Amino acid sequence: MSHSLFTEASQRFNKALQYVDLSQDAIARLTYPKASLSVSIPVRMDDGTLNVYQGYRVRYDDTRGPTKGGVRFHPHVSLDEVQSLAFWMTFKCAALGLPFGGAKGGITVNPKQLSSSELERLSRGYVNAIADFIGPDVDILAPDVYTNAIIMGWMMEQYSIIRRKSVPSVVTGKPVVMGGSLGRNTATAMGAFYVMNHVLALQGRVPHKTSLAVQGFGNAGAVLAELASKAGYKVVAVSDSKGAIYAAQGLDIPSIRQFKESSRDLKAVYCKGTVCDVVEHDVITNAELLELDVDVLAPAALENQITVENADRIQARYIFELANGPTTPEADDILDEKGIQVFPDILVNAGGVTVSYFEWVQNRGGFYWTLQDVNQRLHDKMVEETNQILAIAHDSAVSHRTAAYIHALTRLGKAFNAQGLSVEY
Repeated sequence: MSHSLFTEASQRFNKALQYVDLSQDAIARLTYPKASLSVSIPVRMDDGTLNVYQGYRVRYDDTRGPTKGGVRFHPHVSLDEVQSLAFWMTFKCAALGLPFGGAKGGITVNPKQLSSSELERLSRGYVNAIADFIGPDVDILAPDVYTNAIIMGWMMEQYSIIRRKSVPSVVTGKPVVMGGSLGRNTATAMGAFYVMNHVLALQGRVPHKTSLAVQGFGNAGAVLAELASKAGYKVVAVSDSKGAIYAAQGLDIPSIRQFKESSRDLKAVYCKGTVCDVVEHDVITNAELLELDVDVLAPAALENQITVENADRIQARYIFELANGPTTPEADDILDEKGIQVFPDILVNAGGVTVSYFEWVQNRGGFYWTLQDVNQRLHDKMVEETNQILAIAHDSAVSHRTAAYIHALTRLGKAFNAQGLSVEY
């Protein structure tokens, strides 16, 4: 992610400002992150050599509460990327009404090239380097791209070692046996499904007559595809970093997930008993998947997938952004002109941070909820905020993205006013 992505993120902020009465002091405070940290992380590799990795953590704004955000392991992680993601998290938490500000972190690394023990040393080294920058009342970590519950468990334990006491609420997305919440590993996709299913029902769409293409078959994309398939939607295309597959009659998503998880390749297979046959399908590119003639497109990969270069060729009627920042501002304008309804990332993929909030609450209260409780609370929260954003879009005659930012800015503005704008830094 380049520095221009932060500029793009700011454009959405500026577009919504004309609809919100926000003071100049508040605008000034939202223009820059509150605190940024860059660290070097030395890691002893399995062969005895020493590698040093670059790590980052950005706390963007904490007006509404301690900051909250994931940690990603990716070769392209940079301070600019982390700052942009922390900016988005600020608005995502506000849009969902969570008592958090926005943060993000990351390490510039290709985790696929590291062994499990090297990943553990890297994860613990990251916490050693940022321990004074985080805390359950300051900044809470969570999983993101190429991090998972196991890595979050290592980070939580390392922080607890440093503090000489158990501090489960410093990290969310942990294994359940370490204080994690039931439902957290599927929360991002589950929240997106609740938003998608609710919106399409309001518009009279019937699942079995609605086709869906999902770009990205990681944890979020794969779970969304399976949830949609089980609900009767016709999932016709899915993709991973190596390419995409398409079948007009629909794909057997549970079989694809099973094959993907066992082989790390994306193929469509039907399994009946012990017999598995490869489903007849077309192999297409990720770019071609985005341009399929489908009812619903769910970008669930990385940023900047729908741009001014391909937006005019997008044929989907609805786009639900499961990834962070998959659509550029210029592409937004083109999609709007085409009448394509885009439901933004700060709403659609907010299920993860919402259940992270639930986990933080459970950790602090020492009382844990059932999976049914978690999913019901998530459903209610996602539908409630979706309805408010739909109402703002209708009443102000703006896009759903601008409506989501208006919703978030209104809450942020109230928090600034309640806190007092004479706060000095």
